[in-house]
Amino acid sequence: MPVFEFAERLKQLPPYLFKEIDRVKDEVKARGVDIIDLGVGDPDLPTPDFIIAALQQAVLDPGTHRYPSYSGMNDFREAVARWYQCRFGVTLDPEREVVTLIGSKEGIAHLPLAFNNPGEVNLATSPAYPVYHIGTMFAGAQTHFLPLLAENSFLPDLTQISGEVARQAKLFFFNYPNNPTAAVADLDFFTRVADFCREHHIIAVHDAAYTEMAYDGYRPPSFLQVPGAKEGGIEFHSLSKTYNMTGWRLGFAVGQADVIEGLGKIKSNIDSGAFNAIQYAGIAALDSDQSCIVENCRILQERRDTLIAGLQKLGYRVEAPKATFYVWLATPTGIGSAQFTSLLLEQAGIVTTPGNGFGAPGEGYVRLALTVSRSRLEEALARLARLG
Repeated sequence: MPVFEFAERLKQLPPYLFKEIDRVKDEVKARGVDIIDLGVGDPDLPTPDFIIAALQQAVLDPGTHRYPSYSGMNDFREAVARWYQCRFGVTLDPEREVVTLIGSKEGIAHLPLAFNNPGEVNLATSPAYPVYHIGTMFAGAQTHFLPLLAENSFLPDLTQISGEVARQAKLFFFNYPNNPTAAVADLDFFTRVADFCREHHIIAVHDAAYTEMAYDGYRPPSFLQVPGAKEGGIEFHSLSKTYNMTGWRLGFAVGQADVIEGLGKIKSNIDSGAFNAIQYAGIAALDSDQSCIVENCRILQERRDTLIAGLQKLGYRVEAPKATFYVWLATPTGIGSAQFTSLLLEQAGIVTTPGNGFGAPGEGYVRLALTVSRSRLEEALARLARLG
């Protein structure tokens, strides 16, 4: 059999973090260990019934079985615009400032192909969702990482970006509420980012996948709420976490019309759009009274409170997140991220994600996802207590 050599871009790829976690998890599970999976952020709560009903009705219509529009159904993009107006007070032109995505990951990965030339630079916070860097690399560009540190409330220090790097930068990827740190940002921070990007002619790219997953009455803002932000920025959102639709693959990007157009041109040459029946289900979700989100947050807040209280009782250094369904846990003194992750899996059957897997500044932390029931979280805490 001939051996075919991978392209250089694939040779540069690190092992995909969550694929590697799945591999090790399967090895431990094969030994008969009862696994409590707090690793990948995949909601365990079901998609609401009314969204499923909307899909069922739409899929029975033969008209939905044909090729969809590359940029998304007009009705879906109009629903996105209504949702943004209602949720954030942001006005969007559904024809020019909204594009439908096959999940936000796809759009984020493709954006650098629209705006980067080989050798250019993108800014990205770190630790971060790996796709910011991978999409940049696939476009032949380089990533300049901005560390997220506890002493800065896990916000990037824009004053540490040199003038040379700022002049070279084309895109700036950032994400609040943040994955993996669960940090949040206010409009003052977003204003500083908008001003910085405007000054240096950089496209601001905000990944807003977790804005609807918040607790204690907190309501995360949109970057586009900053006056003028839409003139130089794009914001990605997904129905995956908001409505427990991770497997459905439906999201959208909104923002500056030329940036949306550039992303749309890439998509029209690479994919054939999101299935129309799923877009009809998305319309039902976006146009609903959003009570399903309130219920999700209630359940997740109970889980958060259970886990945080238990961890603090055991002496761990951890704070209750205001948003996302992640807990950013500092590892015990003297134990690294990968070592602690391995210890928890091998000796307690608990799957976590090592912080350094999201970038070097994540060393000394692990990420826990609130994607199991309270009873399983209590069992995880009992196992931690037995570890000592």
